[in-house]
Parts: sequence; C-alpha cells; structure tokens
Amino acid sequence: MTAKRALITGVTGQDGAYLAQLLLQKGYAVTGIVRRSSHAGVFDHRLKWLGILDGVELVDGNLLDQSALLRIVQAAKPDEIYNLAAQSFV
Repeated sequence: MTAKRALITGVTGQDGAYLAQLLLQKGYAVTGIVRRSSHAGVFDHRLKWLGILDGVELVDGNLLDQSALLRIVQAAKPDEIYNLAAQSFV
C-alpha cells in the first residue's frame, strides 16, 4: 500500500508544523509550500524543533502564482491539501 500524500501551505507556521508532525506519524508523505521571502534563515525552526524537518519535502511557492501552484500540486500528487498559509502581523 502506498502512503497517502499531503500538501500543506503554511507548513512552517505553528499549525502547519504540528499538522505535518501528525501526518508523518500517521505514515503520510508530506510536502510543504514555503514562501521564498519567509523569514530567511529561520523559516524552518519549528520543523527542526519538532524533529521533522528531514521528513517534510519543502518547495518554494507563492499562493498568488496560480501556474506555480498547479505545478506544485501536479508534482506532489497529494491525496489531501491543507491550506494554512497566512501572514501574521504581531
């Protein structure tokens, strides 16, 4: 049986990172979309802290670029897509 595949936007945020951890524990193959401008140098700190950075395939993407999103979805071939992307201003 092939592992289910999940695509997560916002994978480096709090909710996205914990969701990725849960899905990896359930045996999923996880691909996460990362904004190229996302906190250079520290964008993956949550994934590292959770010990799952090596288990998540990170791909650059911009939710405003429809053709790029289509390419990402076609390449990842996800069974499930989770949209958790957002910009936060604290």
